[in-house]
Amino acid sequence: MATTYDFPSDLLAGQEELHQVRAELSALLKRLPWSVEPLDGFSDTGGWRKVERPASPGWTPDEQAEVEKLRQREHELAVFVSGHRFWTEVTATERVDTRMRLKHAHEVSSGDDKADND
Repeated sequence: MATTYDFPSDLLAGQEELHQVRAELSALLKRLPWSVEPLDGFSDTGGWRKVERPASPGWTPDEQAEVEKLRQREHELAVFVSGHRFWTEVTATERVDTRMRLKHAHEVSSGDDKADND
């Protein structure tokens, strides 16, 4: 039987916010032009795979600031989660498994909510 962990609420909240910030950053980066600075487009068909990029207008100062803000928050949350006092209570041999369970804890609670609504 798999071990269950009683994660502290602040650790669960930090991990959940980390998921949200990473998703928001990923979505933002997908919407932005491929280059931060304005660059001409290019095509390289001579290599082992074809690479083409359209011209990039670059990112606006507001877009750059938003990416920086999200990256900074992602870093803060990653440090908070990985350095949380909870990890001192987990033996070294259990830390990887415990960390994976924390990363997926929101999926378990979402699944429980769905089961309750059925």
